[in-house]
Amino acid sequence: MSALAGSSSGRWRRVASSRAEHEGSGALYVVATPLGNLEDITLRALRVLREVDLVAAEDTRRTRTLLVHHGIRTRLVSYYDAVERQRAPQLVAALQAGRCIALVSDAGTPGIADPGYHLVRGALAAGVRVVPVPGPSAVAALVSVAGLPCERFVFEGFLPSRSTPRRARLRALAAESRAMVFFETGRRLGAFLDDATAIFGPERPVVVGRELTKLHEELVRGTLASVREALRPREPLPGESAVLVAGAAEPAPAPVSSAMDEAIRAARAAGKSTRELSAEIARAFGVPRREVYQRVLALARARE
Repeated sequence: MSALAGSSSGRWRRVASSRAEHEGSGALYVVATPLGNLEDITLRALRVLREVDLVAAEDTRRTRTLLVHHGIRTRLVSYYDAVERQRAPQLVAALQAGRCIALVSDAGTPGIADPGYHLVRGALAAGVRVVPVPGPSAVAALVSVAGLPCERFVFEGFLPSRSTPRRARLRALAAESRAMVFFETGRRLGAFLDDATAIFGPERPVVVGRELTKLHEELVRGTLASVREALRPREPLPGESAVLVAGAAEPAPAPVSSAMDEAIRAARAAGKSTRELSAEIARAFGVPRREVYQRVLALARARE
């Protein structure tokens, strides 16, 4: 069996099935599954889930719903936090015996604030190929619609459930200039927002994404203080939320002219000639040498 997939150049290429890809040896497929909407799954992910020998699922009940919806009957085995360390060696042994296994989480991409590390690590140590099958991610989904500067961002996942260590981590992030993405349970979301407001300040912009891709999807935007007050009457909120907090404003850089003047004075004090310091400072500040030369003359006139 084979499938067709598009290359980046727009031409089509033939891709072997998951079994044929690794004939004679096992392979672990790390498969992204829908966040909520069962249609949010790639054709490749469906093919892999159909063809592997076994699907290791964080919650077999949720994954069974997905498989049944798409007419897939592959055998399931549970693979959640409490059994991960115990079950990983068993699955690695099956991979070494030539089995193909798909790893899935409740929703989104395995290994991102979900079980998967020990199995992936064990498979790699055993020389088994680990294959990503990309797709939905709550992090990418929230960042894409946040409407805040996210050219660079950091993913913090779930912070500690207790306030003292949670606040300690938030204090360590207080000066972070990149946007920050957190996961939080509905029961703890209010406490998280309280702590974030106290440490980042009430005016820091935030977006809370709830029930992403589901029927009652909700995006709550505003400042930390306003979003906290908007959600307060509805606590406790069901499910988990993804939260994006804007990064801290970076301090305004010193005006180039002021910084350049200091550099010129320092170069003069070091005994450098006008020609030498003009070339050196032009390189350092990324400005034309003539501009530096004119500034040197202006400073000289000001001293007269």
